[in-house]
Amino acid sequence: MSGAVVPVTRYSIFNRISLSRIKVFKNLYLTLFLLLSILAIGIVGFTIIEGYNFREAFYMTVITLSTVGFMEVRPLSPEGQFFTSFLIITSFGTFAYGITAITRSVFSGELAHYFKKYRLESSIRKYASHVIICGFGRNGRRAAKKLEAYNQRYVVIESNPDIIEEFLLNEGIPHIHGDATNDKVLLDAGIEKARSIITSLSKDADNLYVVISARSLNKNISIISRASNESAEEKLKAIGADAVVMPEGVGGAHMATLVMSPNIVDFLNHISVEGSSTINLEEVEVQQITGSLDSLLIKDLALRQKTGCSIIGLKTPGGEYVINPGGDTRITPRARLFVLGKPEEIEGLHKFLSE
Repeated sequence: MSGAVVPVTRYSIFNRISLSRIKVFKNLYLTLFLLLSILAIGIVGFTIIEGYNFREAFYMTVITLSTVGFMEVRPLSPEGQFFTSFLIITSFGTFAYGITAITRSVFSGELAHYFKKYRLESSIRKYASHVIICGFGRNGRRAAKKLEAYNQRYVVIESNPDIIEEFLLNEGIPHIHGDATNDKVLLDAGIEKARSIITSLSKDADNLYVVISARSLNKNISIISRASNESAEEKLKAIGADAVVMPEGVGGAHMATLVMSPNIVDFLNHISVEGSSTINLEEVEVQQITGSLDSLLIKDLALRQKTGCSIIGLKTPGGEYVINPGGDTRITPRARLFVLGKPEEIEGLHKFLSE
């Protein structure tokens, strides 16, 4: 399993960016090194061969490398002429290499790729109350699409470079290239400031590691994990996952429901949380509406009159669900309401909440 948290891990993004910078600019760094080396060789050579002082040797080296053709400090000896010819030939080769390296980096897109990746990774440091998605396979991509519908910020952790190239870099999605079971990678993704983490890795063992690490790094984070079977589901819940989803099980149950109650499924499919359907479902915290710490009745909220939305459910602070609560149902702070309405009514609800 991943190791203990070390204080220096918060610098790992910068370390990775530095390594990436060295890889991308290695040809440019090599060109600069060669030029400085030739400059040093020229200064030393003119000092030894012609007996110039540092100023004279530096001047002669610069006008030789630049081939500007200014007059020598004093006439060169035969040895000095050979040495000058050597400097000119060497500098031509170095400049040709440097131009080739720069041209290759620009036209191959390597520089643009680096700067795009740098901006994405730098932006992650500013994130707070975001969601971390571990694995960007089919389930991870579906989760990302839903989060985008909520305008929720998220960061993806993905180890497959092909997936990163195809889906993440091209779309400009903030991501970390690494193994989500590693504490250092989770810290790079800002897990200490994240609100939730979705682990949709293909192996149950990897999801177990992520859940354990996530819970140890952030006690208050909400953890949603994927599982392939009921045994894994029980273990994930036992070690700290708040919710576990089995995609195969959900798919099978959905298909069976389509057989037995197709019209109900069709109706539910028309209820959306994305604002794109004719009917939309919204979750609201009671304190967002009242700003009060006192309990009150549902009829006192008058949401139907103020926004047109209907309250179809209630979750109490203790986790109990009340379906279709009546007007005399008492609600308390930290309770959550499930509200149904048309897109314009949901929009009106958001305006009402922001007032």
